[in-house]
Amino acid sequence: MAKSPLILLFSTLLLLSSPLPTLSSDPDPLQDFCIADLQSPISITGFPCKPTSNVTSNDFFFDGLAKEGDTNSPFGSSVLQGNVLAFPALNTLGLSMNRVDIAPGGLNPPHSHPRATETGVVIQGKLLVGLISTSNVFYAKNLTAGEMFVIPRGLVHFQKNIGEEKALIFTAFNSHLPGAVIVSLNLFGSRPSVPTDVLTKAFQVDQSVVDQIKSKFG
Repeated sequence: MAKSPLILLFSTLLLLSSPLPTLSSDPDPLQDFCIADLQSPISITGFPCKPTSNVTSNDFFFDGLAKEGDTNSPFGSSVLQGNVLAFPALNTLGLSMNRVDIAPGGLNPPHSHPRATETGVVIQGKLLVGLISTSNVFYAKNLTAGEMFVIPRGLVHFQKNIGEEKALIFTAFNSHLPGAVIVSLNLFGSRPSVPTDVLTKAFQVDQSVVDQIKSKFG
């Protein structure tokens, strides 16, 4: 006996809503763009859109990565972020970019991006790029201008300038707000601070060592 149209309809809806890998995907946007209204609180998917009537050509362009970053810092590096907070037109689009300047001998310190995979291309200089898997395997390679790398989402990684000139990288992310967890700052510079006895146990060192490191990030 043939199934009724109503049963077929419900069967189709259940199939389309099932979490099968071949059918799952990000939903298609229902508008051309959604320029972020940064005065409103962010939600799980992004900021509310500002009214289309207030959108201008300038909303779609961003020059924040054009200027060289100041590498006069403890790490000898600078990261200029082109995420939704700096470039509201990225809102809901699932992408962003950073500019990373690193002085000779400088380091973009070990960090991770909890909400995005990262890819980058070296524009200038010579860099050691390294990452660590969840199996505690360290992968690294020396890169020069024109070479590219990828860091899977959430993995700890770094870039160190091993050349004699300034290094420049442009990185891209599959999130409009990838976030960054800088390992040393998180552990030794948080507010309020991580208890010292936790850090001495975790790193198997004396309190004096932890106190010294904390003083660097205070």
